[in-house]
Amino acid sequence: MSTPPPEGVRLTAEQRRAWLRLIRSENVGPQTFRSLINHFGSASAALEALPDLSRRGGARRNIRIASEDDIDRELAAAERAGARFIGMGEPDYPPWLRHADQPPPLICMRGASEVLARPAIAIVGARNASLAGQRMAQRLASGLGEAGFSIVSGLARGIDQSAHQAALATGTVAVFAGGVDVVYPEEHRPLLDKILAQRGAAISEMAMGWQPRARDFPRRNRIIAGMSLATVVVEAAERSGSLITARLALEQNREVMAVPASPLDPRAAGTNRLLKQGAHLITEAADVIQALPQILAPPTREGFELPPEESEKQPLIEPVNDDRSRILEALGPTPVHVDELIAHTRLSARLVAVVLLELELAGRLERHPGGRISLIY
Repeated sequence: MSTPPPEGVRLTAEQRRAWLRLIRSENVGPQTFRSLINHFGSASAALEALPDLSRRGGARRNIRIASEDDIDRELAAAERAGARFIGMGEPDYPPWLRHADQPPPLICMRGASEVLARPAIAIVGARNASLAGQRMAQRLASGLGEAGFSIVSGLARGIDQSAHQAALATGTVAVFAGGVDVVYPEEHRPLLDKILAQRGAAISEMAMGWQPRARDFPRRNRIIAGMSLATVVVEAAERSGSLITARLALEQNREVMAVPASPLDPRAAGTNRLLKQGAHLITEAADVIQALPQILAPPTREGFELPPEESEKQPLIEPVNDDRSRILEALGPTPVHVDELIAHTRLSARLVAVVLLELELAGRLERHPGGRISLIY
């Protein structure tokens, strides 16, 4: 069962439906969502503008916009699962995730929201972990939990599983690559039940019922890293998904830590390489705490505009063809920073933002970490 949310400024039911429709519409990702809200003032106004924007960006067919029936079905599925949607800027949205790279506008949550408000440490690692690696994950999760941290991981086999189990009594968060009602792997359904029963939580940005695909796991890892002060890697091979989580943590200015292990064990090749690259060496929970930044209070919401008040639709800038041509000529398959694009084209930031929205909604633009963009050919 979901718990009552804390007090604070909240989306209305109508706004929540509009937000859900917008983020579930075609080619609308987290950054595009926020750009649309900032430009139009509300999700409902942005929804009205999507068809025109995508046509102006060169779309060859009508953009698919989530229908009211789609939203009815998803809200009904969430209710059946005991889940609810939390908007970015609402008081129970994970505070560190608000300031991560491309934070999801809405997360779906099952369980207790209090665990999301506490400072969090991510513990990730190999699915085929050794017994020593699993014991280390348990020791770290238990010690950090007792010190007041919530433990975040991905509910996978091996290190994730061990970290969640050791933090059941103190609070743990499972981040899903699929819908929050889709347990993967299925064998971890009893573990999820224990997490929820002991006031932990499960969250996802994906739609209810969504079956996870390989490309969805890096998106999940971005949330794991983004909502945590630090990511601790316990056993990871050279091409492990845990190294993706570590890289995403670094890109979001979070701490990366690793547990050393035998150079003869291929499961430790990735973690040992992280240590060579400057990750904090960790052998106990006290090491993690000592390596954290001194200020552990959650980031303030000062200057944070979401959720917005419903406002009148702003007049939409209509770039001329020459403006679009200058931007298209400057872009290519190699990612460039938006600021570089503005400086090169000598166009206003608002005009460039509109053209980029057009291109993204037409499926012609890809966004990369760190504010970089590239054209899709």
